[in-house]
Amino acid sequence: MPDAVDSVSTQNVPTNIEEIVASMQDTVLEIWANFVDHSPFLVMGVLILLFTWGMSALAVRLVGAFLSHSKIRGSLRELLARLLSIGIWVVGILFAAMVTFPGLTPARALGAMGIVSIAVGFAFKDIFENFFAGILLLWRFPFENGDFIECEGISGKVENISVRQTLIRQTSGELVIAPNSFLFLNPTKVLTDLPQRRITIIAGIAYGENVTDAVRVIEHAVDGCSTVHKDRPIEIFPQAFGASSIDIEVTWWADPTPVDIRRSRGEVIAAIKQALDEAGIEIPFPYRTLTFKHPLKTMLLGEKDGEIS
Repeated sequence: MPDAVDSVSTQNVPTNIEEIVASMQDTVLEIWANFVDHSPFLVMGVLILLFTWGMSALAVRLVGAFLSHSKIRGSLRELLARLLSIGIWVVGILFAAMVTFPGLTPARALGAMGIVSIAVGFAFKDIFENFFAGILLLWRFPFENGDFIECEGISGKVENISVRQTLIRQTSGELVIAPNSFLFLNPTKVLTDLPQRRITIIAGIAYGENVTDAVRVIEHAVDGCSTVHKDRPIEIFPQAFGASSIDIEVTWWADPTPVDIRRSRGEVIAAIKQALDEAGIEIPFPYRTLTFKHPLKTMLLGEKDGEIS
């Protein structure tokens, strides 16, 4: 009796395999048939995306050409062009999805896009944070391409502002790629926001010199420098009693870029030094006076028998 059962089970194995294979073939053929039936909708969806890409590029080009003749800032023109491109792509993708899936309604498509956007937002939080920070930077235009900025120890010239990041060329030549959220969340100095920047140095004269005469000589020397803007006042004030000198604060206005600042500072310092020397006004070295608690014993050094005593 057991032998009969084994023979029956052995005979059923090929039958079961044949049924499984046949079922898989039917499933594959059904999927292929559905794909072929649905292929016109897929082709239309792809064509709509290609049309959207072409329309986006054309619209951005036309808007850029139209706004280039206006007085709108460059950053704002770029922002408007990008927002227009994003809007065209959203409408195109939505329309392509509705054509590809005929049962999809606008309400369902928008709902699905909302769910997907939430999931993508959590997955790519930093990217979207930089994206919206870039939009706000372009909209508020705190600085433009070519401006010199300083933020958290990074200082240099802005070469390009994109939606996600800003390229900063440091004065030493290195290129810094700064995320827009970094610039948006931290205090940023725009060094070239105005066409002029104020520079201040401290000059010192000896205590025995006449302070009024020294101020007059310094003012004349600064006024004769070519890098000093004459339309802004030159301010010179005695500031403090230093350790070895009377400290005089010298302030003037010059061009705003870092190299202009260094050039103007060097010219003014050289002019002040020369003017004070010519006027006979001493620029002192540090003086130090030593006071001892008890009188010091002095010895006269002389040569005696070939020795010094």
